[in-house]
Amino acid sequence: MTPTPVLPSTEEEIWRYSRIGELDLSNYARGSLRTETIGVDALRGDDRSGLVMVDDADVFARLNRENSSAPITIVVPRGQVVGDVLEIVHHVDQSGIVAYPRLIIDAGENSEVTVVEKFVSADGIASLVCPVVEVRGAQAARVTYVAINALGRDTWKIAHQQSLGMRDSTTRLFTIALGGDYARVQTTSTLAEQGANSQQVALYFADGAQMHDFRTTQVHAAPRTHSDLLFKGAVRDDARSVYTGLIHIKENAKGSEAFQTNRNLTLSEGAWAESVPNLNIETNDVKCSHASTVGPIDEDQRFYLESRGIQPSIAERLVVLGFFNEVIDRLPAAAGVSDLRDSVSRKLLGTGVK
Repeated sequence: MTPTPVLPSTEEEIWRYSRIGELDLSNYARGSLRTETIGVDALRGDDRSGLVMVDDADVFARLNRENSSAPITIVVPRGQVVGDVLEIVHHVDQSGIVAYPRLIIDAGENSEVTVVEKFVSADGIASLVCPVVEVRGAQAARVTYVAINALGRDTWKIAHQQSLGMRDSTTRLFTIALGGDYARVQTTSTLAEQGANSQQVALYFADGAQMHDFRTTQVHAAPRTHSDLLFKGAVRDDARSVYTGLIHIKENAKGSEAFQTNRNLTLSEGAWAESVPNLNIETNDVKCSHASTVGPIDEDQRFYLESRGIQPSIAERLVVLGFFNEVIDRLPAAAGVSDLRDSVSRKLLGTGVK
């Protein structure tokens, strides 16, 4: 019998404020997801696991490597621009399983591709999903990846995203998190060669007893690289959210620019959000900024709307949608993304996110 792996604890900084203490892997049996793809088959390649994640980030990344039997590898040839959005939808159809999907995107020199990966389950499906995505953008490649969490309220998700940008490349990682019970995403974006660019954007909304947990690292390992991060979230009822982020500019990364912004709305007295930005700068001649806020809806905005005859519940919905507009406007036009405002509205009304 394979021994149950030792899990991390909240005493570790990277797991502080999390719900990891509630997880018992012995409650889950190895299972699989029902996966649908659109446009992927023409670009499928051999398994390239480890292309970006050279070392396992933690025990869940290791379990993914050991148990991911059929990774999806997308290889975009040099110079090819993929006009259509590639779509991957994972369905969690049964309770009591743990699944380890893995996606590798390898974009060749001066290529372009957009990939949307969606995770779906129904309320009442009590399972665990531990996905890994690896993204490499070769010289001047342009890669956009969108992760959509539309899981039911009883499914856990513990995910890893890692990207590697080569000379003059652009990698964009988007996360839309509305579903799940406890949903965690740990992202490391590394700019490995001069002129590389990265963007990380997330929209998250938790209500009931949900929790969204984000840990990000922006690594500048070469001169004149640029990274920009914008995460916006809202929590309501007894929901919680955590964001901790690190900008790491290495000694040889002169002329780099890095920006990190996290904004949070607390919509109920029982809701709680934590935001911890950090900087580690090993050289001069750089531009860096980080900002974070946690607080309720601006009462002036609410009063303005209500003074014009708008009902309080509708006024709150309009303010929240306006708060998220900055993120929504950055998202690519793709399936599952274009109707995001409607999904947020339904969640505000308590009618689901699917």
